[in-house]
Amino acid sequence: MCGIVGAVAQRDISNILLMGLQSLEYRGYDSAGIATISEGDTLNRLRRVGKVKQLVDAVEEFGMPGGTGIAHTRWATHGEPNETNAHPHVSNDRIAVVHNGIIENHAALRVKLKALGYTFTSDTDTEVIAHLVDHELKSADSLFAAVQKAVPQLEGAYGTVVMDRTQPEQLIVARSGSPLVIGYGVGEHFIASDQLALLPVTRRFAFLEEGDVAKITRDSVEIVDVEGNAVERPVEESTLTNDAGDKGQYRHYMQKEIYEQPVAIQRTLEDRLAGGKVLDAAFGENAATLLKDVEHVQIIACGTSYHAGMTARYWFEDFAGVSCNVEIASEYRYRNSHVRPNSLLVTISQSGETADTLAALRLAQRQGYMTSLTICNVAGSSLTRESDMTYLMKAGAEIGVASTKAFTVQLSALLMLAAAVGHHKGMSAEKEQQIVSALQSLPAKIDQVLGMDEAISRLAEDFADKHHSLFLGRGDQYPIAMEGALKLKEISYIHAEAYAAGELKHGPLALIDADMPVIVVAPNNELVEKLKSNVEEVRARGGLMYVFADKDAHFASDKTMTVLEVPHCDPLIAPIIYTIPLQLLSYHVALIKGTDVDQPRNLAKSVTVE
Repeated sequence: MCGIVGAVAQRDISNILLMGLQSLEYRGYDSAGIATISEGDTLNRLRRVGKVKQLVDAVEEFGMPGGTGIAHTRWATHGEPNETNAHPHVSNDRIAVVHNGIIENHAALRVKLKALGYTFTSDTDTEVIAHLVDHELKSADSLFAAVQKAVPQLEGAYGTVVMDRTQPEQLIVARSGSPLVIGYGVGEHFIASDQLALLPVTRRFAFLEEGDVAKITRDSVEIVDVEGNAVERPVEESTLTNDAGDKGQYRHYMQKEIYEQPVAIQRTLEDRLAGGKVLDAAFGENAATLLKDVEHVQIIACGTSYHAGMTARYWFEDFAGVSCNVEIASEYRYRNSHVRPNSLLVTISQSGETADTLAALRLAQRQGYMTSLTICNVAGSSLTRESDMTYLMKAGAEIGVASTKAFTVQLSALLMLAAAVGHHKGMSAEKEQQIVSALQSLPAKIDQVLGMDEAISRLAEDFADKHHSLFLGRGDQYPIAMEGALKLKEISYIHAEAYAAGELKHGPLALIDADMPVIVVAPNNELVEKLKSNVEEVRARGGLMYVFADKDAHFASDKTMTVLEVPHCDPLIAPIIYTIPLQLLSYHVALIKGTDVDQPRNLAKSVTVE
C-alpha cells in the first residue's frame, strides 16, 4: 500500500497521475514512483524516496511522456524505504506493476521465479507479480489472460495494476482484499485505489469486487469475476467533493479537522432525529425489522475506531439493556469465537477498507450473526457493500492520519444506535428524549470546548521535554483516555499509556515521578469522587497532574495540579466532549516537538494490509 493511480488516454497523463498521488498523500507513504509508455513502446520510469513533490520535480526535469501510465505511493511492508523498493516494479524492461497489499507467499514465488531465470532487484513482495506475469505471458495470448493465470497463484491481499510496453493501449487490474475503483471518461479511462485521486478528471466510477480482473482501454472496460465470467459493475455518479484538499486558514489538516467537528456532527445528525427519537432508517431500509430482535452487540474495529466501540459498550449495556463485546479486528480473526443468539455485528472503519476489519466481517458472516451493520465514512467502500446495514458518517474527507472528526462522529453514530436498539428494548421515552436532546446540543457544546484552544496551547509547553505520559479515566471516560494517549503518541512520538484510574494501585503507580505527566479526564459524573481518590494517589507520590474537569467536579489547581475547566455537558455526551481537549493537547504538543502532524512517521491513513 498505499496509493494507486493509472490512466489510458489520448493525451499525456503524467500530470493526472501526479495530481492523483498528491490527492492520496494524506494516507501516509515513504516513496513514490511513476511509469508511462511513450511513442515507440518505450517504458519510462521514475522513482523517488520522500514526498510526491520530489517525484514531481523529477518528472519536470526528465519528462514522462505517454498516454498510458501508472503511479504509486508506497508505505513499506517488505523492504526498507528506498528508491530500489519503490513502485512501479519492472520485469524484463517490459512489464510494469504497482500493488497495494501483501503477497503472503512471495518467498516461495521468488524461489520459483529465480529458478526460471528471473533476477530480483528489490526486497519487495510486489516484484514477484511483475516477473510472474512476464512468465505467464510466454504461454498466454494476451496480457489480460496472463494476469488471469497469475492471480490464482498469489496468496494474500492485492490491488494491482499491470502494464505491458508492447501492448500500450491497455491496463490490466486485479483486486483481492485491497480496493480499486475504475473512473470512466470520454475516450479515456482511469484506475485508482480511491475516488479522491480521480475527481479532477471524472465523476463516474465503478468499484471492483473481490476476485475481479479488468481490462481497461481508452474506449472500453471489460471485467471478469473470480470464476472468469464476464460481469458488469454498476457505474455510479459520485457526489463526493475533495473539500479537504484546502487547509484554508489552518496550519495543518488535523487542526482543520478538529475545528470541523461541530459541522461534521451536525451533518451526521441531519434527517436522522425526529420527534425526540432516533430514526431506525438512519441505519438502513430494513433496520426497524432487524434491530427489534437484537439481544447482543458484537463490535469489531481497529485503532481509534476500537476506542469508539469501547465507549459504546457502556451505552449499549447501560440504557439499551443489551450485552456488548468489543474486539480488535486483528485478534477476532484468529480465535475461535462463540456467537450469541440474535447478535448484531457492528464494524467501524473511517475508510471502509481496513483490511483486518473487512476480513473479520467476512469471517463473522460465516459464523451465524443475525445481521451486520457498518459505521463508515466512505460510500461504496468494501464494508458498506458487504454489510447488511450501513450508517454513512457524512464526516467529510479526513486527511490527517491521526483521526479526529471521524472519531467523534463514530461516537455520535454509536450513541444513536444504542438509542435505536434501546427503543426496541423498552427504554423509556424520557431517556430516549434525553439522548436526542444531548446529541442535538453537541455542535454548540463542541464549539464552546474549542474555545479552550489557547489555554491548552500554553499548557502544552510543559510537555516540550517529556518522553512518557499517563492518561487516566473511569467508566466511559477510560476509552477516551485511551484515545488521548493514542493521539499523543501518534503525532508527538511521546510514549503514552492509558489506564482505568482504579488500576493505578495495581502497578502503574511505580512509574509516577515528576517527569511523568498524568492527564486526567474528569466530568462531573457518578465516578468523580472515586476519581479524586485516584488523583490523590498520584499527588502523594510526587506526580504532575493535568486535569480536564467540569467546574462542578470541584478540582482546584495548585503547584502539583493544573486544572482546565471544560464546559458543562450532559454526562451522556461527556465522552465526545472530553475527546476535544485531548485532541488539542496532542496537536499543540506535536507543534512544540516539531513533528509532521498530518503524516506522522511509519503510519498510514488507510490500513489495507494486516
